[in-house]
Amino acid sequence: MTKHICIHGHFYQPPRENPWLNEVELQESASPYHDWNERISDECYARNSASRILNANGNIVDIINNYSYISFNFGPTLLEWMQKKDPETYQAILEADKQSMKRFSGHGSAMAQVYNHIIMPLANERDKQTQVIWGIRDFQKRFGRMPEGMWLAETAADTASLEVLAEHGIKFTVLSPYQAKAFRKIGEKEWHDATGAKINPRRPYVCKLPSGREIVLFFYDGPVSQGIAFERLLEHGDQFAKRLVNNFDEAQKDPQLMHIATDGETYGHHHRFGEMALSFALDYITEEELARITVYGEFMEKHPPQYEAQIIEESSWSCAHGVERWRSDCGCNTGGHPDWNQAWRGPLRDAFDWLRDTVAPLFEQEMQKLTADPWKTRNDYIQVVMDRSEENVAAFIRSHTTRELSQAEQVRFLKLLEMQYHTLLIYTSCGWFFDEVTGIETVQDIFYAARTLQLAQELSGQELESEFLLLLSKAKSNVPEEGDACYAYMRQVQPAIIDLLRVGAHYAVSSVFEDYRETFDLYSFTATSEAYDYLQAGRQRLAVGRARIKSKITWEEVTITFGVLHLGDHQLFGGVREFMSEQDYEELRTELQTAFDRGNVSEVIMLLDKHFESHNYSFWHLFKDDQKKILDQVLAQTMESVESDFQQVYDNNYPLISAIKTYGIKLPRPLQTTVDYIVNTRLLREFESEKPDPQEIKRLLAEVKRMKVRLSYTSLEFALTQRVDLLMKEVQEQPQKTETIDLLIRLLEVMDGSKLETDYWQAQNIAFRMQQDSYEIMRQQAEQGDSKAVAWCAKFEKLYNNLNLKV
Repeated sequence: MTKHICIHGHFYQPPRENPWLNEVELQESASPYHDWNERISDECYARNSASRILNANGNIVDIINNYSYISFNFGPTLLEWMQKKDPETYQAILEADKQSMKRFSGHGSAMAQVYNHIIMPLANERDKQTQVIWGIRDFQKRFGRMPEGMWLAETAADTASLEVLAEHGIKFTVLSPYQAKAFRKIGEKEWHDATGAKINPRRPYVCKLPSGREIVLFFYDGPVSQGIAFERLLEHGDQFAKRLVNNFDEAQKDPQLMHIATDGETYGHHHRFGEMALSFALDYITEEELARITVYGEFMEKHPPQYEAQIIEESSWSCAHGVERWRSDCGCNTGGHPDWNQAWRGPLRDAFDWLRDTVAPLFEQEMQKLTADPWKTRNDYIQVVMDRSEENVAAFIRSHTTRELSQAEQVRFLKLLEMQYHTLLIYTSCGWFFDEVTGIETVQDIFYAARTLQLAQELSGQELESEFLLLLSKAKSNVPEEGDACYAYMRQVQPAIIDLLRVGAHYAVSSVFEDYRETFDLYSFTATSEAYDYLQAGRQRLAVGRARIKSKITWEEVTITFGVLHLGDHQLFGGVREFMSEQDYEELRTELQTAFDRGNVSEVIMLLDKHFESHNYSFWHLFKDDQKKILDQVLAQTMESVESDFQQVYDNNYPLISAIKTYGIKLPRPLQTTVDYIVNTRLLREFESEKPDPQEIKRLLAEVKRMKVRLSYTSLEFALTQRVDLLMKEVQEQPQKTETIDLLIRLLEVMDGSKLETDYWQAQNIAFRMQQDSYEIMRQQAEQGDSKAVAWCAKFEKLYNNLNLKV
């Protein structure tokens, strides 16, 4: 077959981790999910690992892993998050690459990516090298093989970047057709103009580099790639397939590769059910034998390039002006605010370049003092980023220094490398892509800069922040009240900067709300208690203690003394300082406990001020997730009281409420609010119950209809989905417990036809897998006359059908 199709998905999210905690903190805008990574993973990344193919009646007839049929790349920083937070999807992605190697003649569907999505043409030579080396090594550790191809962030390319790819063994990359400058058949002398996308995207091209190396370029089909977003091709899988197939050139006799490239989030996040359109199209093309599905590596091996191409220097797929979108006010933006400008881009890059170039000599000099090769050690540091266990880090230090380092020198060694790590992260491209300098993506890059500044000052004793802020002040906001990037730094970034004492404060405050443990795991820190005294009188609580706080990242540690007074609700007073002498600590403990025992709260607060001076902390110094956790605890009693009051109004006035509804009269707002609150609360409680009562849910749903209750769709649908998933997991783990199957069947039947849009994706996956193993075993037993197996199969088939699956 001469017709081949390759669909590439660029799956990427910018790193969102707090630079000090190395964790993504709570993002309210992603609710009901914890953060946007979690939300997009559920809507897109996970869905593509188990995508549905439907029959004409809308029943699920097959579930496939899209990643094993398409070409794809994942941002390494996204995979790092996924490995920790969504391991099932992570493993499905790795497994897809193994499956694809069997399907595509030994060529995997996964491509590597430059590490943290920097615009390569704007990077200096050292950073280009590190980005490619880290991207390759991250890929090798995850996928267990050398990558053939590498995705360039925003497909931004220049000859120097292609040289680095080729130098490190990368065979090909994918570019926009608008990045082609000229082409010719290999062996011919005359070049043909390719500007303006005048290049045939259905064949590969070799790019000969000044060094004598070569790299293969695939220029994707621009119109079809854009059509996915603007022509609604993902609304119907068959239309998507036909659009791909109809783009072959019947006049072209040599083998053709019809290939497209889009953001992977298109399939499920930007376009709901887009992953299903993708899997349907793949299945349709294969079944109808319209073309052969392939990946770049396989096509390149079987059909080596017959043409060569040159590229337009400093070009990309998302900026008509080359790479200006990441350094100037070129006019490229999201279009949401046509009256805004992006003149801030240049000053922001200038500030970051100044910081990078200022800390580089410090890094070089200090690493050499520690007998390490600075830039080779940085290139190898990905080994630590991917495995921060003490054993691995210790081995890394030994292998990169020529003498044994003291504990203090080891801390310094790790701080220097972390400084460089965050210097690289500040160039994550999303910081310039959007319209406003105080937007979340840009501020995230500034957070990384703040961590770099903090480490540089600790290592050198030099204060660099004021000069950096002066440069940031030139990056003006489009929103008058936001001022500029300097103001954003002062208002959003500076208050969030963490040191070991701040971590100690978090430990001290959170210890009041948790059961005592000798060792606390605090994100990228550990707290080990050395002394702890706890007193309680009514709602008031006092904790006094001593603990050792240690960074898992830099190994820096400090012993702290703390005292915390909780007056109830969110009212907290606390102090933390480096450990005083044993005598001073005993004096502090005795004074605080004596004052607390006397019930003299004002004296306790005065003593905290006296002993801890400027190092005072409150509830608002807690990290975001723990603020939410403790607020939920504090609010629990209040919400119980509120619910009791609503319940009383509901019960006392129900006959009247019912009569008003019967006569079609609109309920007064306070009574309608009461009905809405009680019915929603009861429904939510049922969905959150380990054993929900389908009969009670049915009654409540009837009440919803009769009383015209405004449902809290998001929270109810989320809770119901989680409950069905958990019940289905019970069925998987204990299939013999038919009462769980019965409960699930009744629950699904009650919910069928309700206003709630339920999502049984995970439950369907489990049932589909069970149909292939547990059900098949039981079916064979049933055929042999086993009555219990016959009954079980009948129940499972009913459950399977209720989940919209086809046995």
